Amino acid sequence: MSSTSTTDHRQAAARRVTDLLEQLRGQPTASALSRLIEETEALGRAIGAFHLEGIRFRMYNVDRLMTHSAAPLPPECGSIFADIRRHLESAGFHTRSHQAPG
Repeated sequence: MSSTSTTDHRQAAARRVTDLLEQLRGQPTASALSRLIEETEALGRAIGAFHLEGIRFRMYNVDRLMTHSAAPLPPECGSIFADIRRHLESAGFHTRSHQAPG
């Protein structure tokens, strides 16, 4: 994979993080989502810094917090998160703590 493709996918993931943050912050229950918003912001920073372990750790946390959210999330959040994962994996990042055996 070319470095341009990797950069493009990383930038696309960062844009989708911004989209996810907009969705979360726009919720009437945004205060109940503060931990999720903080983790999503940290994910954006990890992507920007190319921090491999940070990306994996933050992806896990965001996924867990979205799955067990104290407040309802808009349906778009799930598809945005899936896009983030797809772009990061296309850029060569492992986004799961344990990859399934191949």
